Amino acid sequence: MSRKDRFAAGTRTALVTGASKGIGRCYALQLAREGYNVVMVAVDEDELVRTASEVRAANPQVQVRWLSKDLATPTAGEELFAWVKAEGIETDVLINNAGIFSFCDILNTPIERISRIIMLHDLTATVTCRLFAADMAARGWGRILNMSSYSIWMPYPGLSLYSASKAYLKSFSVAFSKEVRELGVTVTAVCPAGIATDLYGLAPRWQKIGLRLGVLMSPESCARRSLRAMWRGRRCIVPDWWFRLLIPFCRMVSGPVMRWLRNFTMPFQK
Repeated sequence: MSRKDRFAAGTRTALVTGASKGIGRCYALQLAREGYNVVMVAVDEDELVRTASEVRAANPQVQVRWLSKDLATPTAGEELFAWVKAEGIETDVLINNAGIFSFCDILNTPIERISRIIMLHDLTATVTCRLFAADMAARGWGRILNMSSYSIWMPYPGLSLYSASKAYLKSFSVAFSKEVRELGVTVTAVCPAGIATDLYGLAPRWQKIGLRLGVLMSPESCARRSLRAMWRGRRCIVPDWWFRLLIPFCRMVSGPVMRWLRNFTMPFQK
């Protein structure tokens, strides 16, 4: 955190979506330790209550509130903002972290799942950015972090829906950041590669192997690097530097290599 952003513990508030586990849990913990009151939003109420207790224990000086809510609906962004205003909460930091992973050909993907992913990743995130950023701009300061994905450089078969929805979020975030920068608000898009969480359906054993091999990053490390980029006002980052080197190679995958990759990965689609 930059020196100009320093403040007394408990005087600023961060809202984190998808906060019950994985990277969202790490965002909530790290922000609480930095002195932010934390508003945690997620679907699973039981997980959310358990994680909220953990976040409270991380820093007894801050307030922790939670809301169990499905954000993959047409009006979720407006409803969330209305709830925050009704609670009298001033949000200084917004972390749009909630996400749904999908690895499935579009023709095999239910229409309902397509709608939910686009609403969650794109509609809800855009609406919350619009509403919360207006409040931040009125106060002259605010930070927004949107979780995009490394898959935006990998529009491969099976990832068409997921990578496209995340590509929108990255493009929107970069452009929106330029619109609000002079108003004291920064917007950061984070594009992580593989993270050792349950998002992809990997068993804990494979997550540990991925961490040892360096092909997966820990959620703690991803959250720490992402927050650092947000404090610095970066518009877009890939948290692990060596994955940045692989972006040109991801874009070049085609022909026989793509056919082999598709045949190899087809059994994993679901």
